[in-house]
Amino acid sequence: MRGRFVTFVEKLSAAWDANDSLLCVGFDPDITKFPAPWQNQPSRIVEFCKAIADASADVVCAFKPQIAYFSALRAEDQLEDLCVYLRETYPAIPIILDAKRGDIGATASQYAREAFERYGADAVTVSPYMGFDSVAPYLEYKDKGVIVLCRTSNAGGSDLQFLHVDGVPLYQHVARLVADKWNTNGQCGLVVGATFPQELSQVRHIVGDMPLLVPGIGAQGGDVVATVKAGKTANGTGMMINSSRAVLYATPKNDETFSDAARRVAIDTRNAIRAARQQAMTHVS
Repeated sequence: MRGRFVTFVEKLSAAWDANDSLLCVGFDPDITKFPAPWQNQPSRIVEFCKAIADASADVVCAFKPQIAYFSALRAEDQLEDLCVYLRETYPAIPIILDAKRGDIGATASQYAREAFERYGADAVTVSPYMGFDSVAPYLEYKDKGVIVLCRTSNAGGSDLQFLHVDGVPLYQHVARLVADKWNTNGQCGLVVGATFPQELSQVRHIVGDMPLLVPGIGAQGGDVVATVKAGKTANGTGMMINSSRAVLYATPKNDETFSDAARRVAIDTRNAIRAARQQAMTHVS
């Protein structure tokens, strides 16, 4: 029987406060973009990701490994090693496994085991398309986070997410469903893209203080000020604003190493988010 653990939301809230940061750094290891000595070497994936983690751990609120970048190169063992390293070295920083799983209950149970037992993630991203029984197995891990796709940052998300059902966009139905019915443990969150700040604001209004994973800044071009204004909670937190490629593959300046460059961009991004928070809170007060 599982004992009392620090929950995902508790850990996330503590990280928001401790690092004064809403920045989430994603691990999307593309070996074609690695620094020259390691380029196109799959064996260097975990070493690369550990260096990024070491460079950014004190300026983030979460780490988000994207499983496809590991599994496509048969590097699941390196993902396991990375998750162990993150848990042991930076135990106060939540790990979000970005897997976007969505399948029937029996299969979902195996995906939940993969995320929470094999990789030891604090939270996992899932799809709502197959309904509650496809999400319920993740909720059996009562201390773990379940982050449901809602209004994604890609342009094609509008093909389905903006369809109107009873006069209301589908993504708003998802937000209300998760907030009102699925959030049985108080550990659910939603994925809402920074590329749609108006929709982000609508979701925040629907779900109250529920955590939002917000991709789309950096390489995807989402505006930090608009994102923070739209998605913050009353206390100026509530979001994990993700940046992956912009941090991982920052161009070094002068004598910087790739990890130095990653740290510089992570700090700049954290500071931009922090400034936007201060601006938004000032306007509220």
